[in-house]
Amino acid sequence: MKTPAQYKTIIISDLHLGSEGAKAKEVVAFLKSTSCETLIMNGDIIDGWQLKKGGSWKKKHTAFFRVVLKMIEEHGTKVIYLRGNHDDFLDQIIPFQLGKQFSIRKDYILKSGKKQFFITHGDIFDSVTSNMKWLAHLGDIGYTFLLGLNKLYNRYRAWRGMPYYSFSKKIKQQVKKAVNHVSDFEEKLAELALANDCEGIICGHIHKPEIKAIGEVTYMNSGDWVESLSALIETHEGIWELMYYANEALLLSEEDTNELILNENKN
Repeated sequence: MKTPAQYKTIIISDLHLGSEGAKAKEVVAFLKSTSCETLIMNGDIIDGWQLKKGGSWKKKHTAFFRVVLKMIEEHGTKVIYLRGNHDDFLDQIIPFQLGKQFSIRKDYILKSGKKQFFITHGDIFDSVTSNMKWLAHLGDIGYTFLLGLNKLYNRYRAWRGMPYYSFSKKIKQQVKKAVNHVSDFEEKLAELALANDCEGIICGHIHKPEIKAIGEVTYMNSGDWVESLSALIETHEGIWELMYYANEALLLSEEDTNELILNENKN
């Protein structure tokens, strides 16, 4: 196998492990192909909502945490788990510290070069999940149904030799745009950064990977591992980039990719 790509920081969010749409094998393969000093898991890693409604926890979901533990043991990676709205059950134990390498908390301030970034999942500024939780759960049921329907639709497209198409992602983006318009999601997060004497904000929650400027604040969103399969990475030179698993997979040889999948299936 190729030597893992080395980064200073990797930020992932919205894995939704325990739900039907979680791309657990892909995120495991991604982490196995990288190494970093700090791994930040920015919320909705475990989908407690789906597990309560009958979702299933599979070996591939456990494999994710095995990889994270291996990063701590073999590379000394510092792991920070920030709670999201789907894993809000963590509120019962926050703040939690296990040794020097692993902690669970609500938010975190990361120093990057000359800047400080305030990191939070972002659901505190989503008017739906904050003030109308019953509506958020209803929307979650609808989105889960769309993911199942989308899987059947793409099986048909694959049979016809057609490329993958995600109408569930497109629909959810339209819904989230409306939520953002009502709650001023991104602008409020930028204000939160300034209120905490930070020059940047890093979030997840809306499943929309992005790096952009909002006034004098750098806004970054790590996306998700349901459909966009994206992560934020910081190089050792302090440069931030969005990385997509589909692009990262191209860096792996067919032999490397098959070995990653084979090892995952053994787990």
